[in-house]
Amino acid sequence: MHEPKWCIFFDFHTMPACPDVGANFDADAVADHLQGCGVDYVVFPAKCNLGMAYYNTTEGIRHPSLEFDLFGALAEACDERGIALSAYMNIGLSHEEALRHRDWCVVTDEGYVYQPDRLNSFFRQMCYNTPYADHIVEMVREVASGYPVSGFFFDCMYSPPCLGGECMRRMKEEGVDWTDEEQLHAWNREKQIAMARRLSDAAREFKPDPLIYFNGLGYEAQDEIGTYLEFECLPTGGWGYEALPMGARHLRTLGKPVLNMTGRFHKSWGDFGGIRTEPSLEYDCLYGMANAMRTTIGDHFHPRGDINRPVFEMYRRIYDRLRRFEPWLDGAAAVTEAAVAWPTPYPGYDFRAPGLWDRYTSFLSAIKGACRILCELKWQFDIVTTYADWDRYELLILPDFLVLEGEMAERVRAHLDAGGAVLSTGWSGLDPEHEGFVFDDWGLRFIGDSPHDPDFWRAVPEASQGIPDMPITFYQKGAQVEALDGTEVLAEIVAPYYSRHWDGEHGFVYLPPDRPTGLPAATVRGRVAHISHPAFISYFLDGQVPLRRLVANLLDRLLPDPMVRAPGLPSFGRATVTGQPGRRMLHLLAYVPERRGPNVDMIEEPIELSDVDVALRVDDREPSIVYLAPDRDELAFEVRDGYIHTTVPEMSGHAMVVFEE
Repeated sequence: MHEPKWCIFFDFHTMPACPDVGANFDADAVADHLQGCGVDYVVFPAKCNLGMAYYNTTEGIRHPSLEFDLFGALAEACDERGIALSAYMNIGLSHEEALRHRDWCVVTDEGYVYQPDRLNSFFRQMCYNTPYADHIVEMVREVASGYPVSGFFFDCMYSPPCLGGECMRRMKEEGVDWTDEEQLHAWNREKQIAMARRLSDAAREFKPDPLIYFNGLGYEAQDEIGTYLEFECLPTGGWGYEALPMGARHLRTLGKPVLNMTGRFHKSWGDFGGIRTEPSLEYDCLYGMANAMRTTIGDHFHPRGDINRPVFEMYRRIYDRLRRFEPWLDGAAAVTEAAVAWPTPYPGYDFRAPGLWDRYTSFLSAIKGACRILCELKWQFDIVTTYADWDRYELLILPDFLVLEGEMAERVRAHLDAGGAVLSTGWSGLDPEHEGFVFDDWGLRFIGDSPHDPDFWRAVPEASQGIPDMPITFYQKGAQVEALDGTEVLAEIVAPYYSRHWDGEHGFVYLPPDRPTGLPAATVRGRVAHISHPAFISYFLDGQVPLRRLVANLLDRLLPDPMVRAPGLPSFGRATVTGQPGRRMLHLLAYVPERRGPNVDMIEEPIELSDVDVALRVDDREPSIVYLAPDRDELAFEVRDGYIHTTVPEMSGHAMVVFEE
């Protein structure tokens, strides 16, 4: 299987009314531009979300104004230049086919075939239990057998549950209670996986080792049916800058090559005239590289086939700079010391039942908060479900809401028995009924949810480094626990005079702290530390720096020698470690997304830093040389106190420090 490295992804969604599709499309010129940018893999639509095909199909609907086999011409041109091409096919959306075959559409629980908002691309979706399924499988066979493609990108695989006749009959035959939301959504998930398996099988009939990815299907569900993964993230198009750090650290644990899909758009897909700043797009690419992901840049090709030269020139400049790092990227893997446990993995397709969705979104916010804190503290970590192996982690973090049962409890027990450390927060560590902590290792008794709104906390001197000596607000409600004998209290709960409420005469909104309660806010017992309140979702929502400092002080108790120390890197700087046989790479990033207006974060220039002191833990290795890639400029270094210390004289947004060992 070709493993993509430097990639471009093209949307090519064209309205049936478009009068001149492909009129200016020069496949050789497009392929020459791709080759000039150093691209080795491109995704281009054979069938778009309008249901238009761009190849000579007998099964589908070729765009009425297209006068030649556009996809075929591009496939041949890429093949001649050694560029791998995957055929994009939108599976869940196919609007022209839905228009002609209303019986192929999902019937919603309200009885709609068309949702009211007709300008939302998802206002009608395709049902995989109708004849549409056979139809789309035949289109895959057409492309796989007729063109030199390397694989398929199947888009929009997720669709809401269908209550049409075909689905209803099958659910009744299989004993599914369609009135039970969880059963309905679980059955809908299996329906999508079954469709994905059919598509994968059809592609493999003609391609022994194809690239196959299903966008809109859970990543773990693609275990046997897909071959690589893509993390879609347009930071200024709705995803924000919190998504990629979380997605990178989760997807890389799933055992497949991972592409970091960013985009050139200022907003989202279909923003023809939107263009990112070059530093912001390069930052996305660098962030992926620093986390063992390869890069794909999303774009939208003009229906006429006009080449957007300024955009291609930006691709070329960015990829020319980044391809110089290839020797330190090829085969590199993340090197980590900690893992954040996650029972509801992104993108949450298993939890779309309304009763489960609130739980999923709360977990997602907690994960993003944990990710931000750990990134700011320069820790090296993955985000793991029970899909991945946990044996290699020194520290396990249980964020906010992670109760222990089944395999999750078994994993935590095995980790502790092997001498590993645990940091938990909020209700994590409890049994599912919230009756108490599952393991005695916590050294705590669960009393219940805290009655106070808000609680305050105050660190004891032994855990107060960097924390003001005053009662500090917990902005999010938490749990109330009691420390058992032998458990060390590192921060104490301070109660307010009264909680936020209305007494019929006054709204109690001025809520000063009163006196210590004698109950703990933070504890440590052996290898387990706990914070009584949901520190991670609180940091995600409130950005409270003293709370991050409390987490840092607990981590210092559990793992006093973290893999990376970066005293010369500001809080907004990022430091990650990847490794190849015989060397480790310390990636340093210094960019600041600035909030502009109500909901746009912008990176317009890299941050210039000088004399950046960093240290990498030795870990029983003997450093022979330290240098900056890609120019191999040597850096002086010193080994002391178990770390390799060096200083980066200057960096403009990015530096890769290589430790040859």
